[in-house]
Amino acid sequence: RRDFVFNKAVAIGFILTMYVGGGLIPEFLLYRSLNMLGTFWIYVWPMLISAYNVILIRSYMDGLPDALQESARIDGANDFVIYLKIIMPLCKPVLATVALFVACSQWNSWMDTFLFGNNRTYLSTLQFELYKILDKATQTVNDVHSMAEKAASVNPKSIKMAITVVAVAPILAVYPFLQKYFVGGMTLGAVKS
Repeated sequence: RRDFVFNKAVAIGFILTMYVGGGLIPEFLLYRSLNMLGTFWIYVWPMLISAYNVILIRSYMDGLPDALQESARIDGANDFVIYLKIIMPLCKPVLATVALFVACSQWNSWMDTFLFGNNRTYLSTLQFELYKILDKATQTVNDVHSMAEKAASVNPKSIKMAITVVAVAPILAVYPFLQKYFVGGMTLGAVKS
């Protein structure tokens, strides 16, 4: 809200976290102290709130007309009703965009499993498994010495291209369902000036 007293201080706090990070070792120590290493929650909690996504949603909400909130307040709605019944439905485009950003980021993340999964195979992600396949194929080609064996072995480049198709296909399948929210314009015509 624009009339929030600590609006600028909170915004600066979020922006500072984008520029100044703790690093990998404090992050690892934090996850270890929270007993998240080797659990499913290592994939959920760290990406739950991102400063960039909060700023993106806040900027979108700042663009909503104040007249919508004022008219709801005149009709007797309190802040929670205004937020749940007016603001949130109008924020579907930005929430879908953030959901797609988070989904793509988590889908392409293999470092979480590599660093924090504790070699638990049931927690392995597709990207990490594809990384292991590519690494094994590259080592196999490097271990082969004769030209005939190299010609008979699978080229790592072809494996990399197949892995790319496998990794991109689910995102391409989900995107058309979220595309309607990107077209935007949900507030167009909501208030006539």
